Amino acid sequence: MRDPPFASVPTRCRITLRDEYASGIGTVFWNMTGIHNRCCQTNDDGGMHMNETTPSAPEAPQQQDNAQPSQPVIQPDMAQPNMTQSNMTQSNPSPSNDAPQPDASSSAQQPQPMPALQQPSRDWWFVAYRRFTLIGAALAVMIALWIGGNILASGAAHQFFGGNQPTWMSLLTSSGPMYLIAIPLSMLIFTLVPAVKTRQYTLKGGEFAQLLIMCVPVMVAGNLIGQLMAAVVSQGQASDRVQQLLVGGDVWAVALFAGVFAPIFEEWIFRKEIISRLRRYGEKTAIVFSALAFALFHLNIYQFFYAFGLGLILGYVYTRTSRLWYVIVMHMSINLLGGVVGPAVIRLIDPRILNGTLSESEIARMAASGQLNGLAVVSLYYLAMLALCVAGIVLLVRWRNRWEFYTAPEELPAGLKIRTAYANPGVIVYVLLTLALTFWMLLQ
Repeated sequence: MRDPPFASVPTRCRITLRDEYASGIGTVFWNMTGIHNRCCQTNDDGGMHMNETTPSAPEAPQQQDNAQPSQPVIQPDMAQPNMTQSNMTQSNPSPSNDAPQPDASSSAQQPQPMPALQQPSRDWWFVAYRRFTLIGAALAVMIALWIGGNILASGAAHQFFGGNQPTWMSLLTSSGPMYLIAIPLSMLIFTLVPAVKTRQYTLKGGEFAQLLIMCVPVMVAGNLIGQLMAAVVSQGQASDRVQQLLVGGDVWAVALFAGVFAPIFEEWIFRKEIISRLRRYGEKTAIVFSALAFALFHLNIYQFFYAFGLGLILGYVYTRTSRLWYVIVMHMSINLLGGVVGPAVIRLIDPRILNGTLSESEIARMAASGQLNGLAVVSLYYLAMLALCVAGIVLLVRWRNRWEFYTAPEELPAGLKIRTAYANPGVIVYVLLTLALTFWMLLQ
């Protein structure tokens, strides 16, 4: 089993969290083993900064903590691995015979001083609360700038192209303000929250392929749920405009924007920037927060559920590897499969064949003229997708006990996770703004 990803914090630094709800705020007690000052430094804003290098063992530890530095922390909060006798001998050498030895009887009678406990409960929690607020504010600003830029760009494009805009112009007016204006300006707020330095790990080719295959059933199931929810909310009147653009648009423009630009920018923001800055408060907390923000970002109920599911898998991959290019490649593969290959295959046949509106005589006439040759390609495509779905479900079941999560340096107590991550002004504004835009676009 690999070491914890937090390269700068030795596993001898244990953070024990205890909730005290008398004042409504979880009190955090730092139970360090004599090396807190060597591995952690407090910033001016009350946060904790991890040194880039792992400090050496303390010269004179106050007590024996039976901790083994190389063991990962798997169980939250109270995990305390054992330490072998050899490691104890190396880190705590026996004193020489010339050194004065304390009187065992006198020391046993005298009370031993307790190690000093720092109690930054209120300041620590408010720092975490403020950081989640800043991330939510950055996302809300990004959405506001994106929508405003899109309105201005669409109006300008309409002056030149009228109502018949080419696909590349529609995608440029939609995505251009996001990539050129909204994301760069929102980064001014993102950078106010410090990122955590972590170790980087590699994925084997087989592991990468399995995780990518797991995305297929998640994408298909999420798409079905999204279509069902859209039909219920709109009483069957809504249509997926994104899917219509992908099917009827220029394949090269769609491949460039959906298959290249979108994965790079979206993974950079929602995986690297968000998870790297929030994982100090819990890996699961950061992954779920990133996936939910990613799903809301699409402003499309058809995409919400599968975007959330894919966000969980992509967030896990980034958390375990700290390598951005893994999730970019996975995102590219998913977008190209669903946004380019699928629509290209569907265009090979008359769409009326799929919705069952063709009569038997028309089908016979098309078969005689060779217009149904693409039906074989479509059939192979759907068979391949079905096989990938089955394989993905099998892998999800087999991996149910393989997901690894480690205790973060400033893990939030269970009773404060939702309150800290979501019940803050920045995130509330982002959620309300995206939900309002989602339902407004659905009902247009």
